[in-house]
Amino acid sequence: MTPQNELRLLPWSGPDGKPCYLSTDDSGGYMSRLADNIEAAQLGMAAELVEQVSTGLGDRDAGPEDLRRMLADLTGALRDVLRVATSRGHLLAGDRSTDPKGDRSRTPGHTSSSTRPVY
Repeated sequence: MTPQNELRLLPWSGPDGKPCYLSTDDSGGYMSRLADNIEAAQLGMAAELVEQVSTGLGDRDAGPEDLRRMLADLTGALRDVLRVATSRGHLLAGDRSTDPKGDRSRTPGHTSSSTRPVY
């Protein structure tokens, strides 16, 4: 299992809305790839939403309900983007602990483990 500071924050919540983390030594494993794909989808949806809201703000006929819906959607997208940024920041910080060739198996205290989400 990876040390506590190397857990990956996943782009979804665990039970009761708590953060969900992945403990794995395999950045190319199924759960890591799934998280990467979901993060990419979240970022893409956020970019599309920014475009839609930009257009909607220019619409003088947009009513209060339309603006509330846009704010709610933007809040959700911003929450997702912040989670992705936090996760990737932790991943980048963790990459600094690898040897110059990027071989994590040579990192002191690093052992091989199975992939498992941690709640």
